[in-house]
Amino acid sequence: MKHRKAGRKYSRTREHRIAMFRNLLMNLIKYSRIRTTDAKAKGLKRIADKVVSLARTNNLANIRKVSYFVNDKDLIKKLFSEIGPKFANRSGGYTRIYKVGLRRGDSAPVSIIEFAYEEEKKTQKKQAKKAAGKVKKDVRKSEKTVQPDKVTDEEKKENV
Repeated sequence: MKHRKAGRKYSRTREHRIAMFRNLLMNLIKYSRIRTTDAKAKGLKRIADKVVSLARTNNLANIRKVSYFVNDKDLIKKLFSEIGPKFANRSGGYTRIYKVGLRRGDSAPVSIIEFAYEEEKKTQKKQAKKAAGKVKKDVRKSEKTVQPDKVTDEEKKENV
């Protein structure tokens, strides 16, 4: 029975599996989008989301935890300086998986996994457009209601 044994084995030993996911994760950080099989993408999503949630807060403990999976110092810097802050306001779901089709050689199902911060850019643009529309409506209303003040000659003399 397979009780309390989460995760797939991918027909590899433990060391090979860890090395495979380290390489996939480093390529994902480097290129922010990679193409791999569906099963590997689903396994990578778990690891990538954990690493990004650690990268949201920049401290020594989190850097050490992330360095278990990412061996390249430049990629760790990129993760903590660029990728982590982009997801500071997001509570989860840092990666997205698109199913592409079948691989030509062995008909394995292939997916593209990427970071989901492009989606936030789109939602920010939509929110900005909505806010701009509300501001324009408010300005139009205020223009209609505002009437120029009638200034008398005595008030002009006082202001000078």
